[in-house]
Amino acid sequence: MSDKNKKSRSLVGIAGIVALATLISKLFGLFREQVIAAAFGVGPVVNAYAYAYVVPGFLLILLGGINGPFHSALVSVIAKRNKSEAAPIVETVTTLVSILLLFVTVILIFFAGTCIDLLAPGLEPIAKAIAVQQLQIMAPLALFAGLIGIGFGTLNAADQYWLPSISPLFSSLTVIIGVGVLAWQVGDKINTPQYIQLGGVILAAGTLAGGVLQWLSQIMAQIQSGLGKLRLRFDWRIPGVKDVMNVMAPATLSSGMLHINVYTDLFFASFIPNAAAAMRYGNFIVLTPLGIISNMILVPFMPVFSRLAAPENWTELKLRIRQGLLLTALTMLPFTAIFIALASPIIRLIYQRGAFKSADSDIVIPVLMAYGVGMFFYLGRDILVRVFYALGDGETPFKVSILNIFFNGLLDFLLYKPLGTPGLVFATVGVNVISMIIFLGILHKRLNGLPLKEWGISLLALTGISVIAGLGSWGVCGLWEQFLGSDNLLFQLLQLSVAVGVAFGLFLLLAIPLKLPEVDILLSRILQKFKKA
Repeated sequence: MSDKNKKSRSLVGIAGIVALATLISKLFGLFREQVIAAAFGVGPVVNAYAYAYVVPGFLLILLGGINGPFHSALVSVIAKRNKSEAAPIVETVTTLVSILLLFVTVILIFFAGTCIDLLAPGLEPIAKAIAVQQLQIMAPLALFAGLIGIGFGTLNAADQYWLPSISPLFSSLTVIIGVGVLAWQVGDKINTPQYIQLGGVILAAGTLAGGVLQWLSQIMAQIQSGLGKLRLRFDWRIPGVKDVMNVMAPATLSSGMLHINVYTDLFFASFIPNAAAAMRYGNFIVLTPLGIISNMILVPFMPVFSRLAAPENWTELKLRIRQGLLLTALTMLPFTAIFIALASPIIRLIYQRGAFKSADSDIVIPVLMAYGVGMFFYLGRDILVRVFYALGDGETPFKVSILNIFFNGLLDFLLYKPLGTPGLVFATVGVNVISMIIFLGILHKRLNGLPLKEWGISLLALTGISVIAGLGSWGVCGLWEQFLGSDNLLFQLLQLSVAVGVAFGLFLLLAIPLKLPEVDILLSRILQKFKKA
């Protein structure tokens, strides 16, 4: 926001706040997934939850997530205005969004069965019945997703980053408590027919409770900051409301089109036994570092892109785009190497206990490897989309998303039979690659040329380095297994820690001679964190 007496934080400071808060939130999320895996394994409860959570989860990510369209639209508009102008805009947008999403909530409750039938025609009857009940319980998340997204954008525009980034842990806490109490009460009977349905209800109710707590924490901070209250406001003609809607509407549709690809993936997954549960477990491991790093990069860069949208600032804008893409490569490619080379010890260490057996690990391991391949392309696409939003153009990402629905459906159809569950993941990777190519081509023309050849050479060099890093970590892991073994949890943890350290060490050691400015930026941030610690 543009109050004169407000001191703007540096990109490094913002990234540090967001990274720490997101790390705490993701760690709670990881523990939540471990609790779910230990309690239910790869079975009907988790498989049903994967489908029941599709619509509520889609809305939480689409509307309520950091870097989602609601967040991006509010930051891009409110960051340019004084606080006195912001509150009426926020209240008006909140009123409109609440009315629309309340209607969506009612639809989901009454047509939950139809939704599950459309999403998962091949789902087994027991899982389908559980999924319908879970969706009905979680339907109010449609409303709270929009309110959470508005809170994210409003608080970030007011230079508040800690609470929005850490608030998702409430959902993890409520699920952990619910599943923990159930497991304590019924013990080994938790996966018997008598308690399977109750387990599904606990998962859904815990998820809903977490969303409500997340919104309550944000609205209190929003009110205290003078950025809008809980009131109905219908002043649609307030300056700024139209600007928010001009970005929010097409951005929401664009992101929504992207998530149709998730529906398509799950549609085909319903014909593969336990595919949805395997994708959920593998995806969450990838999303843990991806969520932390994406917030570190996207959250501070979004306001910067917005302030450089004028043609006279395009030279610096191009530099910032390069920084965003290369920082993405420097952070994502090492994880790609790790998830491909070390998928087996990672899955066994994180999940293999309780109801999650060795056979379940064998199902999830190739899925994690496939997700690892796409990490750079997922975040790189998001970087470019935010550039379009900053330029006031939500229409182009929307058009590209429509095109990608066709490509995703085609790739799913071609890959799901020969490759199984990993084929569905590779289809999504292919869509993100296509999106990046299209976005770069359009920005190249619109911004009077981008140094694409120079960027491409740097990215290829970093890709080659990541291959070497992956091979090194894989070799170290194999040698540890051969000579020291991994028969207990401590040895598994040490084995994985050493192998991951080798991957990161090799990557940084080989990246430094490239003399990329982004390497210096990344190293300076790491050194600053160590000095503070």
